Amino acid sequence: MKTEDFFTAEENLRFNAVVRSLSRSLFAFLNKQEIKKLKKLIADAASCDCYSRDRNGINGLLRNLETARIAADEMGLKRGPLIAQMLYRPVFKKIHTTTDIEKLFDADVAQLVERLLRTSELYARNTAVDSENFHRLLFSFAEDVRVILLMLADRLYMMRMGKQIADSEQRLRLAREASYLYAPLAHRLGLYAIKGELEDLSLKYTDPQQFAFIKEKLSETKQSRDAYIARFIAPVKEKLTEEGFTFDIKGRTKSIHSINNKLRNQQTEFEKIYDLFAIRVIIDMPFDSINKERSECWRAFSIITNMYQPNPKRMKDWISIPKSNGYESLHTTVMGPREQWVEVQIRTRRMDEIAEKGLAAHWKYKGVKEDSNLDQLLANVRLALENKDTDPYDLMKNFRMDLYSDEIYVFTPKGALIKLPKGATVLDFAFAVHTEVGSRCVSARVNDRNVPIRYVLNNGDTVAVQTLPTQSPKPGWLSFVSTSKARIKIKQALREEAAKNAEYGKELLQRRFKNRKIEPSEPTLMRLIKKNAYKTVTDFYLDIAESKLDPGQFIDEYLDFERKEKEFDQEVISAGTFTPSIEMEEMTTRPDVLVIDKNLTGIEYKLSKCCNPIFGDEIFAFVSTQGIKIHRVNCPNEHEMRERFGYRIVEARWSGKGANDYIVDLLVLGRDNIGIVTNITSVISKEKGVALRTIRIDSSDGFFQGHFGVIVKDSRSLATLIGKIKAVKGVSAVTRQ
Repeated sequence: MKTEDFFTAEENLRFNAVVRSLSRSLFAFLNKQEIKKLKKLIADAASCDCYSRDRNGINGLLRNLETARIAADEMGLKRGPLIAQMLYRPVFKKIHTTTDIEKLFDADVAQLVERLLRTSELYARNTAVDSENFHRLLFSFAEDVRVILLMLADRLYMMRMGKQIADSEQRLRLAREASYLYAPLAHRLGLYAIKGELEDLSLKYTDPQQFAFIKEKLSETKQSRDAYIARFIAPVKEKLTEEGFTFDIKGRTKSIHSINNKLRNQQTEFEKIYDLFAIRVIIDMPFDSINKERSECWRAFSIITNMYQPNPKRMKDWISIPKSNGYESLHTTVMGPREQWVEVQIRTRRMDEIAEKGLAAHWKYKGVKEDSNLDQLLANVRLALENKDTDPYDLMKNFRMDLYSDEIYVFTPKGALIKLPKGATVLDFAFAVHTEVGSRCVSARVNDRNVPIRYVLNNGDTVAVQTLPTQSPKPGWLSFVSTSKARIKIKQALREEAAKNAEYGKELLQRRFKNRKIEPSEPTLMRLIKKNAYKTVTDFYLDIAESKLDPGQFIDEYLDFERKEKEFDQEVISAGTFTPSIEMEEMTTRPDVLVIDKNLTGIEYKLSKCCNPIFGDEIFAFVSTQGIKIHRVNCPNEHEMRERFGYRIVEARWSGKGANDYIVDLLVLGRDNIGIVTNITSVISKEKGVALRTIRIDSSDGFFQGHFGVIVKDSRSLATLIGKIKAVKGVSAVTRQ
């Protein structure tokens, strides 16, 4: 294969670098003969045009090799997964077979190739939307954790290549999946660096303006931040060296995604976020000194907290009880120079490798078969997948909940340790013990005190569950349980109970029809049920069973409905031909017309109240049961709508000149200076084409908060107004609600 014909000049340089890196990894566990076989298989496949470019121009061979390099260098994967990653595409193109792979290498590599083929095929079918494919994709994850790691490596490579993806919709879909599926998986597997990078890249493509703003701010403050870190580290470095430690110490700026979360959650300005970075102390220890690691970390902790005052509320000990993904570290927050709080992380070199490379590095020290925490996660995935009726969005929600949760540890009366997510209740604990215990749970004794089933447990609690044979799961339980196992089992029990009651309701209605000597038509019955706004037939029969709907009255309604249908049919027949009279919907007469789905105009629409779009905003259309609704692209509900109902979202843009008036609410924050309200209202009144509609002012402890309802023509005039209000003395922030 002539690489100069296959790659661009830039790709050729990258190819040579990747091959050198992979060769170093492969030589550690493959002999020269096996490497020769591998190179020949890839060369044969390339000569058969196996690695053709995709529609974005990304080279297939470079993508496979780059993914393998990420898996090796950034995740610590070894022989089988790397070979499988490099060979699954030739098998997919039918140039080689899994039988060939098994003969040349072994059965494990061949099996991994098969599983990679299965997941890649599923992903190509818009898996996030298709429920059956989504179930199967998650099952593939649960089947072999190495598949997760290779899929993560591939997603990371594609996100790094995001600029090369010409189709903006495809890039956005990739970014959203990275955020809601692959970043949580990376977090759960302890791949914190990869998780952070996926989240940052996702933000870069879903909200480029905010990403650029934070990146620029970090760049502006880098010099002063570096100086502060150096000032904080210097005395710590001196003292630890004096005490005989061999170590590295460095400052690490937090990810853009996490800073963005702080800005959003704290409703504050960039300059007011104090914890933009963390100090990490990495202690070198001999490989055979794992038992001494904990005491050395605590010794370093003692030295640092003697130098700087610690905040006891911000202390986290993940050394005594590591996280479920193997993460071990001591975290504390101390008061540094200039009375600024600084987060400090203390860990050994082994712990740091696990924190950077996650589960793969964990295997190096204890072996994957011993990782019961991962086994529990995958068991929960399988449990969810056993129920074919599970809604894919609900499944994803539960899946993510388990992936991101912080753990607490509680005890049974006999001293057995049960791990639960933070916020778990007595009922979650009962289901964790056994499904039957959860289903019959009525209360518990926590630390010898009676508590209800919704009581939220704390770390170290001892829990004794109280049960009754007459108890059964209730719909209200779903409002306070937090584990996916509890939710799945409760829903399963409720469905079984509903099915049983619905069957009773069906038999009851059939008996009433029979008593009145009526033979109901099934299609007519179904049409009437639908006409009465029942989403499912089960809901209808449940209302019969629970006496919410009188069977006799319904039969009367059925007879009347059937008579009208027959009369209508008769009219159609007598008319010979029938052309229905369709009453046209009233078309919008607004001059600022919307263009929907590229070229449709004159369609009636409503402006959504959740984000209040105005002329000039970037928007999209959502086809709801109440008609077409227009949302801003940064609507707070946009993410959920795309995840659950992506097929209902349609492109939309404004057309015309924006001659209408729009009401916008502005939240203004600042210092409660004399005359600040007068100055703001003066700015609004002087602005051409803008009018003040409502005003509400709150102030306390010297801080001012004002809600101003203004009437504007478009987003440009709104942006100008916001800029002028920000310039008023004492105003610190202006946000559109």
